[in-house]
Amino acid sequence: MNEKLLQYLWNFKVFTHFNFSDLKGNPIEILDFGKWNSDSGPDFLMAKIKINNIILAGNIELHVRSSDWIFHQHSKDPNYDNIILHVVFQNDADIDELSKKNIPTLELKDHIDESIFSKYEKLLKESRFIACEDVFNPNIIPVHFFEESLLKKLEEKSSELEKDLEIHKNNYEAVLFHALAYAFGLKVNAHLFKQIAESIDFTAFNKIRQNKIQLEALLFGISGWLEKPEDEQMKIWKREFDFLKAKFNLSELIIRPKFLRLRPPNFPTIRLSQLADLYYQHQNLFSKIINSKNSDELISIFQSVKASEYWDNHFNFGKITGVDQPKVLTRDFIELIILNSILPLKYSYHKYQNEEIADEILEFYKKISAEKNSIVNGWKNTGLSIKNALQTQSLIYHYKNYCTPKNCLNCSIGFKILKDNNHV
Repeated sequence: MNEKLLQYLWNFKVFTHFNFSDLKGNPIEILDFGKWNSDSGPDFLMAKIKINNIILAGNIELHVRSSDWIFHQHSKDPNYDNIILHVVFQNDADIDELSKKNIPTLELKDHIDESIFSKYEKLLKESRFIACEDVFNPNIIPVHFFEESLLKKLEEKSSELEKDLEIHKNNYEAVLFHALAYAFGLKVNAHLFKQIAESIDFTAFNKIRQNKIQLEALLFGISGWLEKPEDEQMKIWKREFDFLKAKFNLSELIIRPKFLRLRPPNFPTIRLSQLADLYYQHQNLFSKIINSKNSDELISIFQSVKASEYWDNHFNFGKITGVDQPKVLTRDFIELIILNSILPLKYSYHKYQNEEIADEILEFYKKISAEKNSIVNGWKNTGLSIKNALQTQSLIYHYKNYCTPKNCLNCSIGFKILKDNNHV
């Protein structure tokens, strides 16, 4: 038993019976178990109990042992002045301070099914893909699980975007540029690409977006790739970068993307050229994205994007490859950009003006193919049928935030497993 599990049991009222009484034998009726408090202070706020025909309203504190009240030094903390009930798993000591204030203590050890302890311990000890893999059944997934998980992710992404908006004076186009750069960088270069984008004043970037060579020159120059030109095209990019650097008073900051562990089509040279082409092709990119009505419209924005001709037979500067082929965006890559950058921004942009935006965004996710990665494969191996990106995005979020840290007590699936006697 630990305090977190005890709080969980109290919050979800997982008891064998509710004939509660204090240590003196006085019956206690819990009229309101209170609101679970994740911040400092009492564990449950705004609770309500009835004892000796008196109704008390206030806060409830939970401990594994009653002596924890002393060890946690609650006596000196004014946040605990409004305690109406001390709930413990085991009463191992009388607390004089609580007795003098007539604050009852409720012992729970005889109200909890001992099998819950073994279930919880087994989940924590499991080293499989997910802790509950042995007992997982797709049928125990709660109704609206996927929608609720994805909306949690969208809210978190929205909070991040709002911070960026505050920094960049509510300039949605600049924030879109940063988000797209992050997505084009994939896992290896995501943060570096975003740093490159943030190092550029978007007003300056916007002024040159009709000149593809200058867009590439700007991105390549900040990446430190034009210092020693190896061919004529590199000389052109360097000349343009030197011009832009003087015109816009760019800093000397160099941000060098990584090539290690990347397949050639994902080399940062190719991806930055494609990002430049996206902005070159779509002068009103932000409005197209925000006003798109379905996933097909979004996908069409990216379908014609490709790296410049130089990269048809190059993956790196000055080194010609034996294959001459345009470097276009694959369908999988386009959908990845839409899932991780475009849809969170659309949600954030519309959520205060459009009450139905959540349902609309979820429809976008439903129409996009299921992602392919090790986490999704892990879920498939549990017997789960996965058909679209709504499911994959939800499952990836859930895996990272609940399964990996073994946060089973806050997991809606874990709740069912712990509560159901047929599991574990």
